[in-house]
Amino acid sequence: MKTLYTTLILTLLASSAVFAQKEFYNNNKFKQLDEELPTPNVYRTGSGAPGHQYWQQQADYVIEASLDESKHRLTGKETITYTNNSPDIIKYLWVQLDQNMRAKNSNTYKIQQSKIEDKASLKKLQRIEGYPEYDGGHKIASVTDTNGKTIPFVINQTMMRVDIAQPMQPGDQFTFNVEWSYNINNRKLMGGRGGYEQFPDGNTLYTITQWYPRMAVYDDVNGWQNKQFLGNGEFALTFGDFDVKFTVPADHIVASTGVLQDSSVLTEEQIQRIEKAKTAEKPEMIVTLKEVQKKEKKKVKGTKTWHYTAENVRDFAMGSSRKLLWDAMGVEVGGKTVMAMSYYPKEAYDLYKRYSTEAVAHTLETYSKYTFDYPYPVAISVEAENGMEYPMICFNYGRVDEKGNYSKRTKYGMLSVIIHEVGHNYFPMIVNSDERQWTWMDEGLNSFLQFVAEQEWEEGYPSREGFPELIVDYMKGDPAGISPIMTNSESIHQFGYNAYSKPATALNILRETIMGRELFDYAFKEYARRWKFKHPTPADFFRTMEDASGVDLDWFWRGWFYTTEPCDISIENVTFKELNTQDPAIEEKKRKELRSSKAPTITELHNEEVGLVTRVEKKKELEDFYNSYDPLDKTASEEKQFKRYQSSLTKEDKAWLQEEHFVYQIDFKNVGGLIMPIILQKVYEDGTSEKVYIPAEVWRKNNENVTKVFVEKKKVVSFVLDPNRETADIDTYNNYFPREEQVNRFQLYKGRR
Repeated sequence: MKTLYTTLILTLLASSAVFAQKEFYNNNKFKQLDEELPTPNVYRTGSGAPGHQYWQQQADYVIEASLDESKHRLTGKETITYTNNSPDIIKYLWVQLDQNMRAKNSNTYKIQQSKIEDKASLKKLQRIEGYPEYDGGHKIASVTDTNGKTIPFVINQTMMRVDIAQPMQPGDQFTFNVEWSYNINNRKLMGGRGGYEQFPDGNTLYTITQWYPRMAVYDDVNGWQNKQFLGNGEFALTFGDFDVKFTVPADHIVASTGVLQDSSVLTEEQIQRIEKAKTAEKPEMIVTLKEVQKKEKKKVKGTKTWHYTAENVRDFAMGSSRKLLWDAMGVEVGGKTVMAMSYYPKEAYDLYKRYSTEAVAHTLETYSKYTFDYPYPVAISVEAENGMEYPMICFNYGRVDEKGNYSKRTKYGMLSVIIHEVGHNYFPMIVNSDERQWTWMDEGLNSFLQFVAEQEWEEGYPSREGFPELIVDYMKGDPAGISPIMTNSESIHQFGYNAYSKPATALNILRETIMGRELFDYAFKEYARRWKFKHPTPADFFRTMEDASGVDLDWFWRGWFYTTEPCDISIENVTFKELNTQDPAIEEKKRKELRSSKAPTITELHNEEVGLVTRVEKKKELEDFYNSYDPLDKTASEEKQFKRYQSSLTKEDKAWLQEEHFVYQIDFKNVGGLIMPIILQKVYEDGTSEKVYIPAEVWRKNNENVTKVFVEKKKVVSFVLDPNRETADIDTYNNYFPREEQVNRFQLYKGRR
C-alpha cells in the first residue's frame, strides 16, 4: 500500500511539473526569434546589415595546370597569397581538398549505410566497407614558402592544415606554394559535380571543378569553416583574384571563369566573330558546327595554354573539349555590356543554339532587376549533362536525338537548369553564403528567383517549384522523413524538397501573400545589396527582410524554417446570426415566422392522423386568457424601449438599419500547426464572390482556434479558404463550408493474369 501511495504521489508531482512547464513557458508561435538568433555586434548588426567593423579575409591565386587527356589526369602548382583582414592572430591555415571526397579512405564511402541482402555478389561483399577501386583524391607533392622551404602540413580527409612558422598578425599577408595532382573521375560512371565524359566517338568533355586546393573561410561567426566535404554540403569560399594558365590539347576549346588574356589560342576569324557578337541582337557562332565536326574526326598533336584572369571571385572553374561549339551575344546590364556565352557539344546543338545564350541573357536581366547589376564581364552556360555553378560559368544539360528533336520536358528542363545555374552567380557566388552549413541560403534563394525568372520567360511556364500547391505532398508526408529548413546540409532528409522547393515556396508566399510584392522586392533587393561580395548568415537574411519592410516575420521564420509543421486551416463551423432590429412589429413577425417554419413533433403528427379532439376543444368553458394569449406578440414595454432606442440613433444609423444584413460567425481551427493568414472567399447567393485577407496575427493569442464575425449585405451560400492555393494547405476538404466532396479522378483498367 505504501508503494502504491508513493507511486501516486510521484505521478501527481510529475503531472504538476508538466502542467507548470506548459503553463509558464512561452510556447506561442508568435514568440520572437531572439533566443534562436545570435546577438548583434560590431560585425553584424541587429538590422541585418554588416556592422561598422565588418571584415573578411582575402585569398589570391596564381595557378598553372595541365590536362593529360590520355591519362585523365590533372597536374598543377599554385601560389596562394592569404591576407588576414581580421582582428585575430592566426596560427595556422586551413585549405580545402575537395577531391579527397573520392580518396580511397574517404569518410564519404565509410558513412554509406548497407544491409544484408538475400543475394549479394562476392565483389560487393569484398567492398562492403565502401572503399573504391578508383584512386581519387588530391596528391599533394609539396607545400613551400616563397623561398622554397618546406612548410609542414597535416591532411584530415578533405581538409589540410598548413602550419605556418610565424603567427599572422592582423593585416599580415602570407604567401605559400602548393604542388598537386589528381586523377579525374569519369563523371558518367561515378557521378560528381566535376569530371569527364567519354563520348562514343572517343572524344572527351571535361568539367574541371573543385580542382585546386582552396582556402577555407575564416570569419567572425565560425572562425575557420573547416567542416568536412561529404558530398551534399557544397562550399564556403573566400573572395580573391585569380591568374590561371591552363594547358590542354591544342584542339581543345576552354570555357572558363574570367577573361581570356591571350587571344593567340583563337583563330583570327574567331576573334572577329567575338567582336561582332558584342553588339549582335542574337547569338553569333564563335566556333561552328562544321569546325567541331572536323576536329572530332582527327585529334591534333601538341598543346595550347589558355590564360584567364578573374577579379573578386570566390572560385574558378573550366570546361575543356575539342567537341565544344561556342556562341555569344552582348547583353546590356547596368549600362555595360556583359558577354552571354554558351559552349556545347553537337549532341545539344539544335537546342542550345536556339535557347541557351538567350536563357543566360534573360537570367542576367531578371536577376539584376531584383538584386543588383551583374558585376562580371561574362556569363557562360556549358552543356555537360550536368548541373553545377561557379563564378561566371556553369554546367547544364539538354541534348537532342539523332534527328535534332527534343521533348517538352527536355526543353523546359534545360531552360530551368540554365536559369538556375546562371542565377547562382548571384547566390552564392556574389552574396556569398556558407553552403557547407546552410544549403537553403544558396539553393532556396536562387530557386525562388529562378521561379520568378521562369514566369517572366513566358506565360504559363511549367515551373516545377515555387507554386505552393507543388509542395503539398511533401508537407503532409511522414514527419520522420522531413527536416526543418534550418538543418545542416549533410543532415537533411529529402534534400531537394528541403533545400530547394520549400524555401523557394516560402519566399514566394512571402512575396505574393504575406508582404506583397512592393515590400518584399524592396527588402530582398536590400539584402542582396547589403551582402554583395560578403558572407551573410541566416540571421542576416531574416533581420534584413524585417528591417527593410517594417513587417514582423519572426512567426513566419519560426514556422517555415525552424519546424516541419504543415499548413491546414479548417472552417470548423459557420453560425448564421440574424440582426435584431429592436422594432417590435418587425421582431414579432420574425418570431412568428420562425415558429410556423418549425416542423411538427412526431406526437403532433400522430395526434393529427388519428383526428384527436382535446377536452378544451370539446368544452369551450374551460378556455381562459392563456388560451388566447400569444407569447410572441409585441408588448408595450418593447414599444417603449424601441422609441428610446430610435431617439438615440443618428441619420446614418437609421439608414443602415433600413438595409438588409446577414451576420455570420465562423470558427476556424489551425489543424496543421503552421501559422498562416486566413484567406477567405465568400460566395454570395447572386453568384458574386469576395475574398478577404486576414493577417496571420489573428492567431497571436490563440494558435489553435479563432472566431470571426462577418456582417454582409447579401446572403452567403458558401465559404472557401485559400481559393487561389496560396498557402500550401494540405487538406482542402475542410476549406469549404458547407463541405464539398473532392473529386479524385481514377482510371478503370482490365486486370490480367
